[in-house]
Amino acid sequence: MILPIFTYGNAVLRKHTELISADFPELKKLITDMHETMYHAEGVGLAAPQIGLSIRLLIIDLAPFKEDDPVLGEFKIVMINPVMLERSDDQVTAEEGCLSIPGIHEMVLRSTKIKIKYQDADFIEHTEEFETYKARVVQHEYDHLEGHLFTDRVAPLRRQLIKSRLTSIVKGKANCSYKVKSA
Repeated sequence: MILPIFTYGNAVLRKHTELISADFPELKKLITDMHETMYHAEGVGLAAPQIGLSIRLLIIDLAPFKEDDPVLGEFKIVMINPVMLERSDDQVTAEEGCLSIPGIHEMVLRSTKIKIKYQDADFIEHTEEFETYKARVVQHEYDHLEGHLFTDRVAPLRRQLIKSRLTSIVKGKANCSYKVKSA
């Protein structure tokens, strides 16, 4: 089932999320619905707060990049209760966008390498390191679980320049091809 994506201004996007357990109601269906929602919106990542749930769950599928980079194209992951263990001091700036902030893309500085502990959809624990674009996408989605948005990481001057566009999103004037839930 395709779910509405909560947009900038919704309080759920600013909440720190709660841990979940294996007995979370209909978790497998929720993960399936999140994938369907993400694919419908043509995204590559989605965190539970973006569909209105303050829980520590995110999904990523970089299949759209398989023609450019076969390694990225094979990256599909579900992370439950992730904990960021390390971020490299080495950082790089690249453009990011977000399904919850439609129509806005900005340059964001992120670590090039991270180490994260999480549980998969079967609640098997993993500790992994990710680099380059995988690390960027994981950090972006992880930020959602911490109540942060990519616009929080944009330079102050740029934030001022996009303020009116963010205000339009809050007022429900986002122009996108997928279902949204405005503030």
